[in-house]
Amino acid sequence: MSTLDQALETAIKLPYEQQEMLIRVLKQRYIEVRREEIATNAQKSLAEFRAGHYKIQSAEEAIIELRRFLDEADK
Repeated sequence: MSTLDQALETAIKLPYEQQEMLIRVLKQRYIEVRREEIATNAQKSLAEFRAGHYKIQSAEEAIIELRRFLDEADK
């Protein structure tokens, strides 16, 4: 039996209120981890931008470039 299966079996045996609490705790921890990942990615992106790895462009220019990229990927 996998670790996930064991965790699920244990969770199912908890009283309903504790199952709800477990769900809330897991969701909150997931949100915190995801928030940290997003912040890390943002910091890396800003550092790359400041280092000149990205060019400044308008939203319209970015959309045109993205459409070109997607069109080429479809071929």
